[in-house]
Amino acid sequence: MQTTTARQEIIPNVPQQQEPRIRWFSETGSVVYQPDVVEVYVGGTLIGSFAPNDKTARNLLLVGLGQDRQIKKGKLAEAFGIGAERLRLILRNVESQGLEAIYKRFETRGRKSIVSPPLRRQLYKMFESGMSARDAFEAKGRGAGLSLSTVRRVRTGWGSKRQAPPVQLRLVTEEGEAPGGTDGSWRLEEPEPGGKEAQAGGQRGRPDSGRHVQHVGGWLLIAVVHALGLHTAIVKRWQGDKRFCRKLRVAIDAVILALGLGQRCVEGVRRLQTPTGGALFRTEKAPSESWVRRVLKQYIEEASTFWLQLSMTQLYLKLARAEQQKPAVFYVDNHMRPYTGKQTVRKGWRMQDKRVRPGATDYYVHDEAGRPVYRFDVPSNGSLTAWLSPLTMILRAALGEKQRLLVAFDRAGAFPEQLMQLRQRNIEFVTYERKPYPLLSRTAFDEEVLVEKRGTKTPEVIGVHESHHKNLGKGRGRVRRIALLMPDGHQVNLLAVSDEPKERLIEIMLGRWVQENGFKHGNERWGINQLDRRRVEAYAPETIIPNPARRRLDNALRLARQKEGEARRLLARLSFADPKRSKVKRDLTEALVLQQELEAERPHVPKRAPLKETELKDRLVYHPGEYKTLLDTIRIALANAESELSGLLAPHLSRPREAKKALANVFASPGDVRVNGRSITVTLRPAGTQNEQRAFEKLFQDINRWKLTLPGDPNRRPLRFRSQLS
Repeated sequence: MQTTTARQEIIPNVPQQQEPRIRWFSETGSVVYQPDVVEVYVGGTLIGSFAPNDKTARNLLLVGLGQDRQIKKGKLAEAFGIGAERLRLILRNVESQGLEAIYKRFETRGRKSIVSPPLRRQLYKMFESGMSARDAFEAKGRGAGLSLSTVRRVRTGWGSKRQAPPVQLRLVTEEGEAPGGTDGSWRLEEPEPGGKEAQAGGQRGRPDSGRHVQHVGGWLLIAVVHALGLHTAIVKRWQGDKRFCRKLRVAIDAVILALGLGQRCVEGVRRLQTPTGGALFRTEKAPSESWVRRVLKQYIEEASTFWLQLSMTQLYLKLARAEQQKPAVFYVDNHMRPYTGKQTVRKGWRMQDKRVRPGATDYYVHDEAGRPVYRFDVPSNGSLTAWLSPLTMILRAALGEKQRLLVAFDRAGAFPEQLMQLRQRNIEFVTYERKPYPLLSRTAFDEEVLVEKRGTKTPEVIGVHESHHKNLGKGRGRVRRIALLMPDGHQVNLLAVSDEPKERLIEIMLGRWVQENGFKHGNERWGINQLDRRRVEAYAPETIIPNPARRRLDNALRLARQKEGEARRLLARLSFADPKRSKVKRDLTEALVLQQELEAERPHVPKRAPLKETELKDRLVYHPGEYKTLLDTIRIALANAESELSGLLAPHLSRPREAKKALANVFASPGDVRVNGRSITVTLRPAGTQNEQRAFEKLFQDINRWKLTLPGDPNRRPLRFRSQLS
């Protein structure tokens, strides 16, 4: 009786859930409306979900489904709760303007504004005093019946109308201000962005010289990231608010320089507060990490980091675009970020640890060279099959229908329903086949391919046999099956839908480790596993989560079965006259009785339940991802910049594999800055061997042809890098 009572306290009685509302847009496609989430299914597989008020994620799914000609647009619009004309406008704008059109609001002409002129003037005064949109909403907007989004639109309009003073860049020597256009060892100086609240300078004194500027090698990283379009994409929405654009420029440069030094997070900005920090940032004084955080948080309060991420994705995809006759190859996989804080967050499987751990899952898309292209965070730790379709929709929408697209992924996504959906969307793929599958004899492998093993010059021989097509079953069709006999004697099967030769598909799939290496390097070099922000938010009470009571019951049942097995093992080994047999029999009986009780309760405890009906009520939280998305967008840009630079440096090194390590010395190196009216010359003194120093000089010669510029320089003077040895 005591055992039963204790178990009833642990396992709550969960009532039956209400049936969700379902709308169908095709024979196999439906939209399921839950209290706190809207889920989209195709063929019984979850392809995406979004909050009821998240129009951005909704439109993204609409764009992907709208590419399918078998789906009628009228039914699709009706299922998503919008008009057919609205869907037509969304698809047309994306076709003409790209993915950025998803985030643009449709104008409502002739509609009277709900913000009266006096109220608008009051809000403008609040913005002039430095209040953010959220602060103005709490102080005035909420009482006036305005929504937070309305106050944000007023804030954007105020920024576009506000006339900021032009940026004054001065050339300063040790003796004072110099006339423009005269050669000398000067530094670029820009008025402090943000004034007193920036905390990047106090009383203005005589500026430092341009000689011996610490960490000025980071200008190379800033300039390459600027050339990739990061600064332009971030400040695009604040073109009218030049003051905030300057603050953003300093904050972005601070994050880039800190990460370039290997600090891995915004806290590393402290390492940049050196005597020459003002020359490094072109301000009176180096900014503090708290100021940088405030500027970035103000940015995410009034901008969509999701839009920023997709804008950068489009730029990267332009580099990855291949000829239409050849497919553009991408790798898709998830990366689990473990959580070690004190909050209660959802758990997920972490392959490196071989167990379930608290944390959040990020889904990454890398190109064939291992450069990151896109990242999507999933705090609920959804499976690869649930997010493979949305991620490929983004690639298809960005590359267009004419570009061939081939994705490679792990066996976690190799389920028949998912493979059928990819084929129907005209997306080529290659993946591993899930076991069990028939094992072939060694004589069946009638072909051989040579594959270069990383780190060695001796290629490996792999046996190949392309057998009959694999049948996915239930009318889903067939896919290519390629059996591989690995050098260690194990058989591995590949499944593919592509016209590429099998040698090419094997090369792509075996090269998938560039993505795993990218995860490792991204964490160790750029800090992709960093939490970045500690603020948490509670889940909605109606959120459906895995029932912890069911998990606890299953664990108890597993332990009872282990106890039974151990008792039976001992009985088999003990003699009939052994006095221990009676105790072992009692243990066996108790284990069988406990199993019977647990198995009787198991059907009444669902696997998933609403959060409000579990013991995690008021405890389960998640970390909002907007701030981390912004920082990870910068990290992805840095990883791409580092990849481009290492590709130039590696051929000149005696140890090409150490190119990224050598680049880290360049980013941290001190140097002198020489400015004239036509260019900015940076003489660096990086640490390195004689071979590395010669390679750096070759690298600088190649980079100078790019004519890179610093963000915030109105004259767009090209940067010229040189080594002190030259």
